[in-house]
Formats: sequence, structure tokens, C-alpha cells
Amino acid sequence: KRRAHVPEPHYPPSLPIADRRAEILRAIRDNPVVIIAGETGSGKTTQLPKMCLEAGCGVRGKIAVTQPRRVAALSIARRIAEELELEYGRHIGSKIRFRDQTSPETFIKVMTDGMLLAETQSDRDLSEYDAIVVDEAHERSLNIDFLIGYLRLLRQRRPELKIIITSATIDTETFSNAFDGAPIIEVSGRVYPVEVHYKPLDEGQQDSGECTYIDAAADAVDELLKASRQGDILVFMPSERDIRETRDKIERRRYSQTEILPLFGRLSAADQQRVFAQQDQRRVVIATNIAETSLTIPNIRYVVDTGLARVSRYNPRTHTQRLPIEAIAQSSAEQRKGRCGRVADGTCIRLYDEKDFLSRPEFAQPEIQRANLAEVILRMIDLKLGDIERFPFIDPPQKGAIAGGFQLLHALGAIDEHRRLTERGRDMARLPIDPTVSRMILQARDEHALSEVLIIASAISVQDPRDRPLEEQEAADQMHRRFRDERSDFIAYLNIWNAYHKQMEKASQNQMRKFCKAHYLSYVRMREWRDIHAQIHQTLREIGRFSFNREHAEYDAIHRAVLTGLLGNIAQKKEGNIYR
Repeated sequence: KRRAHVPEPHYPPSLPIADRRAEILRAIRDNPVVIIAGETGSGKTTQLPKMCLEAGCGVRGKIAVTQPRRVAALSIARRIAEELELEYGRHIGSKIRFRDQTSPETFIKVMTDGMLLAETQSDRDLSEYDAIVVDEAHERSLNIDFLIGYLRLLRQRRPELKIIITSATIDTETFSNAFDGAPIIEVSGRVYPVEVHYKPLDEGQQDSGECTYIDAAADAVDELLKASRQGDILVFMPSERDIRETRDKIERRRYSQTEILPLFGRLSAADQQRVFAQQDQRRVVIATNIAETSLTIPNIRYVVDTGLARVSRYNPRTHTQRLPIEAIAQSSAEQRKGRCGRVADGTCIRLYDEKDFLSRPEFAQPEIQRANLAEVILRMIDLKLGDIERFPFIDPPQKGAIAGGFQLLHALGAIDEHRRLTERGRDMARLPIDPTVSRMILQARDEHALSEVLIIASAISVQDPRDRPLEEQEAADQMHRRFRDERSDFIAYLNIWNAYHKQMEKASQNQMRKFCKAHYLSYVRMREWRDIHAQIHQTLREIGRFSFNREHAEYDAIHRAVLTGLLGNIAQKKEGNIYR
């Protein structure tokens, strides 16, 4: 029945991957694993799932296509449905956290890599799928490395499963060797040449604060807008705050017939789609590294690259997480350059010098070598995947990080001295949050403070919902004082939650947006906070043994529960901002 409804794919002849169709189809049919190295603009992300369908996949099971980011998963699924002229949500679907838009008739299911990993908890063999495409593998996120290691083991149990690993500037030999010399097919990408200009910031002005990378980027945009009449500009910034500041700086110059658009992962779907809409006027898109590989923005002729990105780093010795802004690797810089030169000759302005570029590492350090491994270890023990030191990671994590992960899990009571899961650990493994946060929730049950602590735990799991725009910091601080509690920042979360939900009982969605704007709260992050709260609430009901207190919990009970997850973060206040 499914075979009878398989569509006949067509491929846009303008995309380089279309020329390699016969070779790719043959490789998919003849090999269990294929590595596709496609440059930016080759069309691999949207066309490969269609080729899997034409090669005979998607009949006995679905074709899973993983993406590192939710924005990309949603936009790619819609694009494939459009090209195949099939109903989105039925034959072509997507699955991200809190939203499953698929059906039993779905052929291609585009999802975040985290969602596919989550499915291993209920279906260890991933039997729903007959093919799995891991896209953007060069990003080497924790989820991607864990997923590739999992697929290497899964092949032994499911030799018929088709696995396609694809990306742009990945180290293809590394992936091929991981899958016993799997064949590599390289697809060319950019059609037009890209001219690179190096315009480093003046060190003296940078040190004195006279000129920042935001100022330099705004000046580069100014130069491009005045020197050319057509073609959109893409600016890479390391953080959301930088994007807002850059946007404000450019907007104050009041360019005619020019739209300034932000792009980052936490934007609402509607705001993200504005980047892809056809416009009569020129656009300046200011984005984080989400625009590096995951999304292709049309009509980009110019790229301004700060050469920076925000990187997550965990210290297993102190159990602390940092998010420093760091210089990107050469491969990332080349990816950014590749965003232009797809519709005509392109220009890439790098706000650093060539010597700096050449001194950078070729590839970024894999996340597994700089992340907190407690959650990965907990998941591995729960799935009975064996010793983490023997798990087939492409690049194994450092021994100190592994020891730190086990130490943290033991301190949280998730494992015993023999590194076996305790009953508490089994409950923690079922919750889709960091082990330190899930430990708070388990303690809250015993403290009869589950209602309050679930709100706090959900807040900790998302970015702070409070907005503090650069131009309105004083007004934002004054409004946020309404939510403050002199004794505890955690209680401030409860105050924000209660004020928001009190308003929600009587307001429309549009009125809630206005409420958030007036109170300097991010509407998108408030929604994300509510979504994760609902998901954890549902999981606790499924586990059972959790009852929510109707009476307000005592201050001490709430904070005893919170502290159980943060034992390594306790300090004694001496005076002012000095802690010991």
C-alpha cells in the first residue's frame, strides 16, 4: 500500500547534486553506509531524502533525516513537501521537541538529532525507519557524535538499515573509516567565485572600546550598501544580543528600501520565515552560526564575517558551564564564505586578517570533548550501551571528563559505587532535562514542593525569559524589579510565571505579546518555558508516584529541593560580591 503512493521525485537541474543522481542512487542501493560530502549550495539537504525515496527506501519504514537545529528541520521538511507536491504533516513531516507533525503515511520525517536519540529510549532498534540520513555531521555536536556511535552499534543488529552521513566541509575520511571504509561521493557546490577581503579591527581602538566588531560589521554593511545596488547581505554575529545591537546600529542609519532582519534559533517560526520570503527591497540578515550550514538564505551576494561564535565549555573539575565567545575554525569560516556566490559573483568581508585565519585550527573541537558528559553517561547506562570508554565515538572524550561525569552522577544519587543505576537514576533518565535539574524534581516530590520546583526547573532549562534591550536597560531593570524577591532569585522565576499566567487567563495571544513586551519578557522564551514545563509534567504523570502539592510550598522546602541538584555550586557569601 505504501509503495503504491510513493511519489516520483524530480530534481532541480540547477543544483549540482542532480548531475550525480545515478551515482548516488547506485551507492545507496549497493551499500549499507554512504558518505556524501556536498559543498554549500550543492542541494544535498533537500535532494538526498528524495534520492533515498527513489532508491527504494521509505517503503518498509520511514526515512529519518536529522538536523542539528529545529529551525532547519521545519523549513527543510516544508521545502521537500513542496518539491514533491505532497501534503506536509501527512506524507512529509517533521518532529521537534513539543511538536510531532507526522502520520503513519509519512515517507520522510525530518527531525532534530536530539529527537531521534530520544526515540532510542522507547525503540532501541529504531525499527520505525529503513533509512537514516544524518545531515550537517561536520558540526560534531554531542548529539551527532553520540548518534553516529549508536548507529555503528545498531548496524550489527540491523544490517539492512541504510545510513547516509552527509555534510559540507566534513573530514570525510574520518567518517568513512568509522563505517569500515564506506564509499565517499563528493558533490561540488558554489557556482560563482567569491572574493575575500580581510579587514581586521584596529587593536588599539578595540582595546579602548572605540571600535568593536559590532561597529566594524555595521561599517562594512554601510560600505556594501553604498557601493552596490543589488544583492542581499548576510552578517554573522556570535550572540542574540550582538544581533540586536547590530540591527539597532544599522537601522539608525535609515537606509531607504532596505530591510534589516535578525535570524537565530529562538526566533518564532513566523519571524524566521521572513528571511525566506521574496522581497522587492534589499535585505541585511544578521544571524548566528545557524545560517552557516543549516539554512540557505536566498539571494545572498555579500557576507560579513566577524569570525566569532559562542561556544559551550564545561569544566568537569569545578562542574561549571561557560559560554565564551571564541574564534571559529577555518572550516566554519569557509562555510560562512560559501553562503554568498550562489546567485552571482560573491564578496566575503572577514573582520580579521589572513594570518589570523591561517593560524586557526582546520576543524572545530567536537562538542563531546568540551561538554558535561553526565547526561550522556546516564543515557548510555539506561540504554545498556556498555562502558563509555569503549563506546565507538569517532573522537573519544577525555578521561577527566568521563570521571567528572560519573562523579557528578554519583553525587546526585543516580548511580551506586559500582556505577549501576539506582531507582532514582532510572527516574532521572526518563526526564528530558539535565541530571542536575531532574534531581531537583525528585527531591521536590519528597519535600511536597513539586508544583513550585517544576516551574523553577523548567526555567533553568531554557534561556532566561527576561529581555534587557541595550537602549532600554534602565526601563527593563525597573520593570523586572516587580518580580524580584529579596531572598531568592529562584522565587523571582515563580513571580514571573504567576504574573504571566494570571494575565493569560483573560488575554488573547496578541494581548500576551503586548504584556511580554511591556514587561520586558521574551514571548518566544516564555512559550518555550511553558512547553518544557508541560512536557516534564506529562512525563511525571507517565512515571507515576508523583503528586503535585495544592498548598503553597514553604520557602525552605523549595530551596532544599533546588540545592540537591546544585551541590557543587554552593558558596558562602562573605561581603558585597565576594563568595567563598
